[in-house]
Amino acid sequence: MSFDLLIKNATLTDGRTGVDIACANGSIVAVETGIAGEAARTIDAGGYLVSPPFVDSHFHMDATLSLGLPRMNESGTLLEGIALWGELKAILTVEAVVERALRYCDLAVSQGLLAIRSHVDVCDDRLNGVKALLEVREKVKPYIDLQLVAFPQDGLYRSPNAEKNLLKALDMGVDVVGGIPHFERTMEDGAKSVRRLCEIAADRGLMVDLHCDESDDPMSRHIETLAYETQRLGLQGRTAGSHLTSMHSMDNYYVSKLLPLIAEAEVHAIANPLINITLQGRHDTYPKRRGQTRVPEMRSYGINVSFGHDCVMDPWYSQGSGDMLEVASMGFHVAQMTSRDNIRYAFDCVTKHPATAMGLEGYGVEKGCKADFVLLQATDTIEAIRLKATRLAVVKAGKVICETPPKVAQLALEGRPATVDHSAYFPVSA
Repeated sequence: MSFDLLIKNATLTDGRTGVDIACANGSIVAVETGIAGEAARTIDAGGYLVSPPFVDSHFHMDATLSLGLPRMNESGTLLEGIALWGELKAILTVEAVVERALRYCDLAVSQGLLAIRSHVDVCDDRLNGVKALLEVREKVKPYIDLQLVAFPQDGLYRSPNAEKNLLKALDMGVDVVGGIPHFERTMEDGAKSVRRLCEIAADRGLMVDLHCDESDDPMSRHIETLAYETQRLGLQGRTAGSHLTSMHSMDNYYVSKLLPLIAEAEVHAIANPLINITLQGRHDTYPKRRGQTRVPEMRSYGINVSFGHDCVMDPWYSQGSGDMLEVASMGFHVAQMTSRDNIRYAFDCVTKHPATAMGLEGYGVEKGCKADFVLLQATDTIEAIRLKATRLAVVKAGKVICETPPKVAQLALEGRPATVDHSAYFPVSA
């Protein structure tokens, strides 16, 4: 039998070793040991880890790589970032957004990040961000699944034309209904916006992803309304609450009621560890709240939790490199989820969990799945996170679209080895 690509001697994320992966016509046609046959290209994985591609279920591609335009966020706060984005939005051009977004997508591919859900602001009547990212979505379609969320950054009711613009963006082809209820003028308007946005999604057969309760205020409880509306409208499995940082500050009794509601409604939860830990708790002296939502408790209820990157070099966050392993690392550190099982769970939070939240089809490294995967310079998911493992090869539709040499340091120390391969420093298997 002839294949387009054959990977030999791979380790899979479920712990299987010595596995071969055969690809043909854009799909995985076999995952087993000792696959025989000719291939246009054969790669010896050398026992290294093959993972499905990384997935970022929460990002802002219309703002990415705009750091310093038109000025820096000197306070580093969420509110100054929003104000700064308002200044930049006024001078935003389609061409500039396209150029920055495409550069970010190049970076994403190099990091094995092949699926992204990006919120795009619809509160600019020109809808330049929407026009730009629709163009980008088509350009990157051969190698990145880019899902767009119509996001009324300034509030569905707080911004005069937000609903009209949101509906227009959806008519233009944006995929998901977004919102920001905690940014409305009142809690009542916030709840009203959740109801309206869910109704729009239900009418159009779309998914919903709301920036929900991105606040230190324990009384910001719009996730409760989202769970209710999800069940009322039959949107189970199609809604997501992003950030959910107010839950970090809520009293435990209320959370003991809230988490079962979220689980019952099958609402996906999307935490953004790098940004949540940076922007929340800004009014605290000491002790300072971490801000990240209650990931361990959500896991115990079977809620599907993802970790998003959120921002890279934009008005809210001056750091970032498109590395979802960095996101996973921050996620389990902040949540104090340091058991071996929990670290493996953090890897799932940047791979299969966000793939589920985004409804990606054919995702995984199994026969019949799309031939999309990443070869990492590590032998298990824990080591992949610890090392921020080099992406040795990135494969899309059975074609290698990016390669990086192994990370091996050269030493000049008398009596010591000539090289150091960080991926060779493994603890006893556990």
